[in-house]
Amino acid sequence: MRNRTPLLVSLLLSASVASALAAGKTASMSVEQIADRHVAARGGLGVWHALQTLSVSGKLDAGTADSIKRSAIMAQQGTGASGRRAQRAAAVRAEPEQVQLQLPFRMEIKRPHKSRLEIDFAGKTAVQVYDGEHGWKFRPYLNREDVEPFNAEEAKAEESRAALDDPLMDYAARGTRVALEGTEAVDGHEAYKLRLTLKNGDTQHVWIDAHSFLDVKVEGIPHRMDGKMRNVFVHQKDFRTVKGLVIPYLYVTEVEGYLGGHKMLVESVTVNPAIDDSQFAKPQVPVAAAPETPALPASSSKSVPARS
Repeated sequence: MRNRTPLLVSLLLSASVASALAAGKTASMSVEQIADRHVAARGGLGVWHALQTLSVSGKLDAGTADSIKRSAIMAQQGTGASGRRAQRAAAVRAEPEQVQLQLPFRMEIKRPHKSRLEIDFAGKTAVQVYDGEHGWKFRPYLNREDVEPFNAEEAKAEESRAALDDPLMDYAARGTRVALEGTEAVDGHEAYKLRLTLKNGDTQHVWIDAHSFLDVKVEGIPHRMDGKMRNVFVHQKDFRTVKGLVIPYLYVTEVEGYLGGHKMLVESVTVNPAIDDSQFAKPQVPVAAAPETPALPASSSKSVPARS
């Protein structure tokens, strides 16, 4: 036992030294080196600078089956439901369905800062557009048949989005300052935690995987829920290469204080499709065709003799 003790201590010390060296190697990378490795992992500046438009489609989580049915009843029947409708809605709530359902979506993005999002729900299509300066939303699933402008929070959130650009690409030229706040585990893997301070003073955190150098976690725009602003974090997974661009095909959004996350599954990506600027104009509310007035019978056009 005495003879084996020095060997065991030596092995433990070697492991400690190796661990310390590995930690030192991770910490020794500069912000510039991490950003450069990240940009290269995402396909490189050249292919991203050549990107002018992007079209993405897929499905996104929308809640469990019972909540979807209740919302569909509201969308189709309106808020002034009769007692009979309320009974049917109560019956839906009683059904033991808790399967997460997904809604089809289509998203188009165009430089410098235009976007359009469509979501199909209950036989209707919700639309949200941003023309680079102004934004509008059309939400028929909430029984709102008018096009509404973005509120102040939505407008600010849209203005701060990077659109087609990764926040670490050309960050210095955009006036963004980046600081390394150490490392954290993200989905079981070590990641660099970076704090980005934008030109307007807003801050955002991004986590870069220490092995792949992909942005596996991004701090999203805070969202108001239950009357409070909640921090939002988006986990980005299943990265795939499309025309040289490395793009995540799975996004899992988590809201601080809430269990579970909502997924957005990308099914199709088209690079540089032709998209007309009219796609980003204020949406037009679909107008239902007026019912045709039936023609009167020929006999009805004759005059009726007056009674004496």
